[in-house]
Amino acid sequence: MKPDDLNFRHLLYFWAVAKEGSITRAAERLGLSVQAISTQLGQLERQLGQALLAPRGRSLTLTEAGRTALAHADQIFQLGDHLRDALAEPSAGRIRLAVGITDAVPKLIAFRVLEGVLGAHPQLRLECSEGEFDHLLGELAVNRLDLMLADRSAPQRANLRLQSKLLGNLAIALYAAPQLHDRYASAFPAAMQGMPLLLPVRGDPLRAGIDAWLEANDIVPQVIGEFSDSALLKTFGRAGLGIFPAPLALREDIRVQFGALPIGELPGVSESWYAIATQRRLQHPAVVTVLEAGGGFIGGGAG
Repeated sequence: MKPDDLNFRHLLYFWAVAKEGSITRAAERLGLSVQAISTQLGQLERQLGQALLAPRGRSLTLTEAGRTALAHADQIFQLGDHLRDALAEPSAGRIRLAVGITDAVPKLIAFRVLEGVLGAHPQLRLECSEGEFDHLLGELAVNRLDLMLADRSAPQRANLRLQSKLLGNLAIALYAAPQLHDRYASAFPAAMQGMPLLLPVRGDPLRAGIDAWLEANDIVPQVIGEFSDSALLKTFGRAGLGIFPAPLALREDIRVQFGALPIGELPGVSESWYAIATQRRLQHPAVVTVLEAGGGFIGGGAG
Protein backbone atom coordinates (compact mmCIF):
# COMPACT_ATOMS: atom_id res chain seq x y z
CA MET A 1 0.00 0.00 0.00
CA LYS A 2 1.34 3.43 -0.94
CA PRO A 3 1.24 6.21 1.71
CA ASP A 4 -1.27 8.20 -0.31
CA ASP A 5 -3.64 5.22 -0.34
CA LEU A 6 -4.35 5.60 3.40
CA ASN A 7 -7.70 7.26 4.05
CA PHE A 8 -7.23 9.29 7.22
CA ARG A 9 -10.96 9.67 7.74
CA HIS A 10 -11.25 5.89 7.85
CA LEU A 11 -8.38 5.94 10.34
CA LEU A 12 -10.34 8.44 12.45
CA TYR A 13 -13.38 6.14 12.43
CA PHE A 14 -11.20 3.22 13.55
CA TRP A 15 -9.66 5.40 16.25
CA ALA A 16 -13.11 6.43 17.54
CA VAL A 17 -14.33 2.81 17.63
CA ALA A 18 -11.18 1.75 19.46
CA LYS A 19 -11.66 4.47 22.05
CA GLU A 20 -15.38 3.82 22.50
CA GLY A 21 -15.16 0.02 22.30
CA SER A 22 -18.28 -0.06 20.16
CA ILE A 23 -19.24 0.85 16.60
CA THR A 24 -22.64 2.03 17.86
CA ARG A 25 -21.16 4.47 20.39
CA ALA A 26 -18.57 5.71 17.89
CA ALA A 27 -21.31 6.28 15.32
CA GLU A 28 -23.32 8.31 17.84
CA ARG A 29 -20.29 10.47 18.70
CA LEU A 30 -19.35 11.07 15.07
CA GLY A 31 -22.91 11.65 13.90
CA LEU A 32 -22.73 8.80 11.37
CA SER A 33 -24.67 5.61 10.81
CA VAL A 34 -23.46 2.29 12.18
CA GLN A 35 -23.45 0.92 8.63
CA ALA A 36 -21.20 3.75 7.40
CA ILE A 37 -18.68 3.18 10.19
CA SER A 38 -18.72 -0.60 9.70
CA THR A 39 -18.27 -0.33 5.92
CA GLN A 40 -15.38 2.10 6.16
CA LEU A 41 -13.66 0.08 8.87
CA GLY A 42 -13.80 -2.88 6.52
CA GLN A 43 -12.22 -0.78 3.77
CA LEU A 44 -9.42 0.30 6.13
CA GLU A 45 -8.71 -3.29 7.16
CA ARG A 46 -8.58 -4.38 3.51
CA GLN A 47 -6.18 -1.52 2.73
CA LEU A 48 -3.93 -2.51 5.62
CA GLY A 49 -4.30 -6.20 4.95
CA GLN A 50 -5.00 -7.07 8.60
CA ALA A 51 -7.92 -7.21 11.01
CA LEU A 52 -7.77 -4.37 13.54
CA LEU A 53 -10.76 -5.25 15.73
CA ALA A 54 -12.22 -8.50 16.99
CA PRO A 55 -15.57 -9.12 18.73
CA ARG A 56 -15.58 -9.78 22.47
CA GLY A 57 -19.09 -10.32 23.79
CA ARG A 58 -21.13 -7.23 22.92
CA SER A 59 -18.09 -5.01 22.40
CA LEU A 60 -14.94 -4.94 20.28
CA THR A 61 -11.36 -5.46 21.28
CA LEU A 62 -8.13 -4.56 19.51
CA THR A 63 -6.08 -7.19 17.75
CA GLU A 64 -2.29 -6.98 17.91
CA ALA A 65 -2.35 -5.13 14.60
CA GLY A 66 -5.11 -2.91 15.98
CA ARG A 67 -3.00 -1.93 18.99
CA THR A 68 -0.16 -0.97 16.69
CA ALA A 69 -2.51 1.01 14.44
CA LEU A 70 -4.06 2.78 17.42
CA ALA A 71 -0.66 3.85 18.77
CA HIS A 72 0.23 5.35 15.39
CA ALA A 73 -3.23 6.93 15.02
CA ASP A 74 -2.76 8.63 18.40
CA GLN A 75 0.49 10.14 17.15
CA ILE A 76 -1.01 11.17 13.81
CA PHE A 77 -3.97 12.96 15.37
CA GLN A 78 -1.80 14.54 18.04
CA LEU A 79 0.38 16.01 15.29
CA GLY A 80 -2.80 17.24 13.63
CA ASP A 81 -3.81 18.96 16.85
CA HIS A 82 -0.39 20.59 17.08
CA LEU A 83 -0.70 21.80 13.49
CA ARG A 84 -4.14 23.26 14.14
CA ASP A 85 -2.95 25.04 17.27
CA ALA A 86 0.20 26.31 15.58
CA LEU A 87 -1.84 27.87 12.76
CA ALA A 88 -4.58 29.31 14.99
CA GLU A 89 -4.01 33.06 15.19
CA PRO A 90 -0.19 32.72 15.16
CA SER A 91 0.43 36.46 14.98
CA ALA A 92 -1.41 37.04 18.24
CA GLY A 93 0.10 34.01 19.96
CA ARG A 94 -3.38 32.80 20.93
CA ILE A 95 -3.95 29.36 22.46
CA ARG A 96 -7.25 27.62 21.73
CA LEU A 97 -9.16 25.94 24.56
CA ALA A 98 -12.30 24.04 23.57
CA VAL A 99 -14.47 23.42 26.62
CA GLY A 100 -17.64 21.34 26.81
CA ILE A 101 -20.04 22.21 29.65
CA THR A 102 -22.85 19.89 30.63
CA ASP A 103 -26.32 21.39 30.96
CA ALA A 104 -26.37 20.59 34.69
CA VAL A 105 -23.36 22.79 35.49
CA PRO A 106 -24.55 26.21 36.70
CA LYS A 107 -23.42 29.02 34.42
CA LEU A 108 -22.03 30.81 37.47
CA ILE A 109 -19.77 27.83 38.25
CA ALA A 110 -18.58 27.54 34.65
CA PHE A 111 -17.93 31.27 34.54
CA ARG A 112 -15.84 31.23 37.70
CA VAL A 113 -13.68 28.38 36.42
CA LEU A 114 -13.17 29.86 32.97
CA GLU A 115 -12.68 33.38 34.31
CA GLY A 116 -9.86 31.97 36.44
CA VAL A 117 -8.31 30.28 33.40
CA LEU A 118 -8.49 33.48 31.36
CA GLY A 119 -6.87 35.36 34.21
CA ALA A 120 -3.98 32.90 34.21
CA HIS A 121 -3.71 32.80 30.39
CA PRO A 122 -4.64 36.19 28.87
CA GLN A 123 -3.70 34.89 25.40
CA LEU A 124 -6.32 32.15 25.57
CA ARG A 125 -9.11 31.88 22.99
CA LEU A 126 -12.08 30.05 24.51
CA GLU A 127 -14.50 27.92 22.54
CA CYS A 128 -17.40 26.83 24.75
CA SER A 129 -20.20 24.42 23.91
CA GLU A 130 -22.99 22.85 25.94
CA GLY A 131 -24.56 19.43 25.79
CA GLU A 132 -25.49 16.23 27.55
CA PHE A 133 -22.85 14.38 29.55
CA ASP A 134 -22.49 11.36 27.25
CA HIS A 135 -22.38 13.47 24.10
CA LEU A 136 -19.64 15.74 25.45
CA LEU A 137 -17.72 12.74 26.73
CA GLY A 138 -17.72 11.42 23.19
CA GLU A 139 -16.53 14.77 21.85
CA LEU A 140 -13.73 14.65 24.40
CA ALA A 141 -12.84 11.11 23.35
CA VAL A 142 -12.40 12.12 19.70
CA ASN A 143 -10.44 15.24 20.67
CA ARG A 144 -13.00 17.81 19.59
CA LEU A 145 -12.77 19.12 23.14
CA ASP A 146 -9.76 19.86 25.34
CA LEU A 147 -11.67 19.97 28.63
CA MET A 148 -15.09 19.13 29.99
CA LEU A 149 -16.90 20.61 33.00
CA ALA A 150 -19.50 18.26 34.46
CA ASP A 151 -21.54 17.46 37.55
CA ARG A 152 -20.07 13.95 37.78
CA SER A 153 -16.71 12.29 37.28
CA ALA A 154 -15.88 10.38 34.12
CA PRO A 155 -16.64 6.65 33.94
CA GLN A 156 -13.64 4.36 34.09
CA ARG A 157 -13.22 3.06 30.56
CA ALA A 158 -9.85 1.56 29.68
CA ASN A 159 -10.10 2.76 26.09
CA LEU A 160 -10.67 6.42 26.98
CA ARG A 161 -8.02 7.03 29.67
CA LEU A 162 -9.83 9.99 31.19
CA GLN A 163 -8.77 11.98 34.24
CA SER A 164 -11.33 13.67 36.50
CA LYS A 165 -10.54 16.43 38.99
CA LEU A 166 -13.00 17.50 41.67
CA LEU A 167 -13.41 21.27 41.40
CA GLY A 168 -15.82 21.83 44.24
CA ASN A 169 -18.48 20.43 46.51
CA LEU A 170 -20.97 23.02 47.72
CA ALA A 171 -23.90 22.85 50.11
CA ILE A 172 -27.32 23.26 48.51
CA ALA A 173 -30.16 25.54 49.59
CA LEU A 174 -33.66 26.14 48.26
CA TYR A 175 -34.26 29.57 46.74
CA ALA A 176 -37.42 31.49 45.98
CA ALA A 177 -38.42 34.71 44.27
CA PRO A 178 -39.84 37.42 46.63
CA GLN A 179 -43.45 36.38 46.07
CA LEU A 180 -42.70 32.90 47.42
CA HIS A 181 -39.85 33.66 49.81
CA ASP A 182 -41.81 35.16 52.70
CA ARG A 183 -44.34 32.36 52.64
CA TYR A 184 -41.80 29.56 53.05
CA ALA A 185 -38.69 31.06 54.68
CA SER A 186 -40.37 31.82 58.01
CA ALA A 187 -41.26 28.19 58.73
CA PHE A 188 -38.60 26.13 56.97
CA PRO A 189 -38.83 23.20 56.58
CA ALA A 190 -42.23 22.75 58.27
CA ALA A 191 -44.01 24.83 55.60
CA MET A 192 -42.56 22.81 52.72
CA GLN A 193 -45.47 20.40 52.40
CA GLY A 194 -46.97 20.84 48.93
CA MET A 195 -44.47 23.56 47.99
CA PRO A 196 -44.15 24.30 44.24
CA LEU A 197 -40.76 22.84 43.38
CA LEU A 198 -38.52 23.04 40.32
CA LEU A 199 -36.12 20.10 40.14
CA PRO A 200 -33.30 18.67 38.05
CA VAL A 201 -34.34 15.68 35.97
CA ARG A 202 -34.13 12.18 37.43
CA GLY A 203 -30.67 10.76 36.93
CA ASP A 204 -29.03 14.05 37.83
CA PRO A 205 -26.79 13.51 40.90
CA LEU A 206 -28.32 16.52 42.67
CA ARG A 207 -31.84 15.18 42.15
CA ALA A 208 -31.02 12.01 44.09
CA GLY A 209 -29.84 14.05 47.07
CA ILE A 210 -32.92 16.29 47.08
CA ASP A 211 -35.30 13.33 46.78
CA ALA A 212 -33.57 11.67 49.76
CA TRP A 213 -33.89 14.87 51.82
CA LEU A 214 -37.58 15.22 50.99
CA GLU A 215 -38.25 11.62 51.94
CA ALA A 216 -36.29 11.91 55.20
CA ASN A 217 -38.36 14.96 56.18
CA ASP A 218 -41.70 13.43 55.04
CA ILE A 219 -42.22 16.29 52.60
CA VAL A 220 -44.28 15.76 49.47
CA PRO A 221 -43.84 18.77 47.17
CA GLN A 222 -45.81 19.79 44.13
CA VAL A 223 -43.27 19.31 41.35
CA ILE A 224 -43.92 22.07 38.82
CA GLY A 225 -41.17 21.14 36.40
CA GLU A 226 -38.04 19.06 35.84
CA PHE A 227 -35.07 20.41 33.88
CA SER A 228 -31.78 19.14 32.47
CA ASP A 229 -30.59 22.73 31.98
CA SER A 230 -29.82 24.38 35.31
CA ALA A 231 -30.07 27.91 33.85
CA LEU A 232 -33.57 27.25 32.51
CA LEU A 233 -34.59 25.87 35.90
CA LYS A 234 -33.45 29.09 37.59
CA THR A 235 -35.17 31.21 34.95
CA PHE A 236 -38.50 29.58 35.86
CA GLY A 237 -37.64 30.22 39.51
CA ARG A 238 -36.95 33.89 38.82
CA ALA A 239 -40.47 34.18 37.39
CA GLY A 240 -41.88 32.96 40.72
CA LEU A 241 -43.16 29.69 39.26
CA GLY A 242 -41.50 27.56 41.90
CA ILE A 243 -38.78 27.07 44.49
CA PHE A 244 -35.45 25.84 43.15
CA PRO A 245 -32.16 24.40 44.44
CA ALA A 246 -28.80 26.10 44.02
CA PRO A 247 -25.48 26.33 45.89
CA LEU A 248 -25.70 28.33 49.10
CA ALA A 249 -22.26 29.84 48.45
CA LEU A 250 -23.63 31.51 45.30
CA ARG A 251 -26.49 33.26 47.09
CA GLU A 252 -25.30 36.78 46.22
CA ASP A 253 -24.87 35.92 42.53
CA ILE A 254 -28.30 34.27 42.49
CA ARG A 255 -29.87 37.29 44.17
CA VAL A 256 -28.39 39.60 41.53
CA GLN A 257 -29.04 37.43 38.47
CA PHE A 258 -32.31 35.74 39.41
CA GLY A 259 -33.77 37.96 42.10
CA ALA A 260 -34.14 34.98 44.44
CA LEU A 261 -33.24 34.51 48.10
CA PRO A 262 -32.45 31.34 50.06
CA ILE A 263 -35.27 30.00 52.20
CA GLY A 264 -33.20 27.30 53.88
CA GLU A 265 -30.26 24.96 53.48
CA LEU A 266 -30.75 21.25 52.77
CA PRO A 267 -28.54 19.48 55.33
CA GLY A 268 -26.58 16.64 53.79
CA VAL A 269 -27.32 17.73 50.22
CA SER A 270 -24.45 19.04 48.12
CA GLU A 271 -23.42 19.31 44.50
CA SER A 272 -20.04 18.53 42.98
CA TRP A 273 -18.38 19.66 39.77
CA TYR A 274 -15.52 18.07 37.90
CA ALA A 275 -13.01 18.93 35.22
CA ILE A 276 -12.43 16.01 32.85
CA ALA A 277 -9.62 15.67 30.32
CA THR A 278 -8.02 12.91 28.30
CA GLN A 279 -4.42 11.90 28.87
CA ARG A 280 -3.51 13.53 25.56
CA ARG A 281 -4.75 16.91 26.78
CA LEU A 282 -2.87 16.94 30.10
CA GLN A 283 -0.07 18.99 28.56
CA HIS A 284 -2.37 21.81 27.45
CA PRO A 285 -1.34 24.79 29.64
CA ALA A 286 -4.92 25.86 30.37
CA VAL A 287 -5.98 22.30 31.25
CA VAL A 288 -2.99 22.10 33.60
CA THR A 289 -4.14 25.34 35.26
CA VAL A 290 -7.66 24.01 35.88
CA LEU A 291 -6.49 20.68 37.25
CA GLU A 292 -3.88 22.26 39.52
CA ALA A 293 -6.28 24.93 40.82
CA GLY A 294 -8.84 22.32 41.86
CA GLY A 295 -11.51 24.12 43.87
CA GLY A 296 -9.54 27.37 43.95
CA PHE A 297 -11.67 29.04 41.29
CA ILE A 298 -15.03 28.35 42.94
CA GLY A 299 -14.05 27.98 46.60
CA GLY A 300 -15.67 24.58 46.81
CA GLY A 301 -13.35 22.77 49.14
CA ALA A 302 -12.17 20.39 46.45
CA GLY A 303 -9.59 17.83 47.36
